[in-house]
Amino acid sequence: MGLFGKLALILGIRKKEVNVLVIGLNNSGKSTVVNHFKAEDDKTEEIVPTVGFNVEKFQNQNLSFTAFDMSGHGRYRDLWEHYYKDCHGIIFVIDSSDRLRLVVVKDELDTLLQHPDVCNRKLPILFYANKMDCKDALSSVKIAAGLGLDKIMDKPWHISASNAITGEGLQEGVEWLTQQIREIIMRTN
Repeated sequence: MGLFGKLALILGIRKKEVNVLVIGLNNSGKSTVVNHFKAEDDKTEEIVPTVGFNVEKFQNQNLSFTAFDMSGHGRYRDLWEHYYKDCHGIIFVIDSSDRLRLVVVKDELDTLLQHPDVCNRKLPILFYANKMDCKDALSSVKIAAGLGLDKIMDKPWHISASNAITGEGLQEGVEWLTQQIREIIMRTN
């Protein structure tokens, strides 16, 4: 990308299309998160559990996102890895109130970070500590500690406390991810 192309991207004149993978265990709120960012006319009234995956589109700051909303059921988690190679960022949604399955989340995160299509890339990872409104919800600090996020040194990451139903914390997270992806695009073009 030449100087004018970079300038157009910075100024928001030109749209860039990016792919993000939305992953997490079943019932963590992935589809509700994605639904929040869709245009008003495209939003779904009733969210149902994802089988396999859904492809959704949304915009943020002149980036056109194609979100691969992946099922979090155990039998479908093997599908995630088929989308690592072509994604520009990952949104990892965690149910903050599901303390029992935090160890499963950690296992899935460790598997993701060790995958050949992920381990050697500076792929930004946005964690949504979702369902913060629930009585037994762990704080984002406790979730970060439980998942060992401080040990991720080779990738930009951010954790945002969220409530996908009300939208609280979602915009802050996607703004961070958008900025990270823009920086990667600028470096590679």
